[in-house]
Amino acid sequence: MDLTQNYIIWKDMMKAGESLPAWQEAFVKFYQAFIDGNRWQQYLEGVGVTLIVTAMALLLGIVLGVVVAVIRTAHDQQRIGQRNWLLGIVNAICQVYVTIIRGTPMMVQLLIMSFVVFKSSRQFTLVGTLTLGINSGAYVAEIIRGGLMSLDPGQAEAGRSLGLGYADTMRFIVIPQAFKAILPALGNEFIILLKDTSLISVIGGKEVLYFARAIADRNYEQMFPLVGTACIYLVLVLIFTWLQGKLERRLRQSDRR
Repeated sequence: MDLTQNYIIWKDMMKAGESLPAWQEAFVKFYQAFIDGNRWQQYLEGVGVTLIVTAMALLLGIVLGVVVAVIRTAHDQQRIGQRNWLLGIVNAICQVYVTIIRGTPMMVQLLIMSFVVFKSSRQFTLVGTLTLGINSGAYVAEIIRGGLMSLDPGQAEAGRSLGLGYADTMRFIVIPQAFKAILPALGNEFIILLKDTSLISVIGGKEVLYFARAIADRNYEQMFPLVGTACIYLVLVLIFTWLQGKLERRLRQSDRR
């Protein structure tokens, strides 16, 4: 007798109210959560969406973070008596952005974006991605700013002495050196962002947890779909942690050469 036949028989027995050994009940619930109706494909679809959302949000976060970090660093590194009032205004706006985003919960930001800012939109996954990116940008900005401020000011002055403008000095001299210093923190931000994608299911975004909850609601069984989702996220985090460690080792090896 194959597994499918066992599943059908034991499922019918459970519906009839018959008592089954714990392992048989667990098998039925596992089969319902992952195998029946090829439901494993829904989890894979959710993983694909999760990775896409994470990548898009991280890209947006890095763009925002670099812009905000460069503006705030440029403002902080101005010489006394040579303050640029326009840069000061833009820096104040960046400070407000970072303060608000870092000072409010991600869940509240998602709800505001979904039910207030984009209340007429049905693109819940896209709204969630945008919110995650905006949220990540504030944290990435502080990570990058810390890396830029940690470098010896002489690096920037050397670039200026070679005739490079501020933008070219940051692009060709400062940022490449700061990248190695901030890589571990950026990797951790990526992992946090990956896990935070589960929050967009609250506003209707379709990722792994969304499909797991849909399956759980159909089966009236929460444990296996939710535990399975936790395992999926754990595996993804372990994979990206390993890749991050490998990249960091390669960068350290290149420094020794």
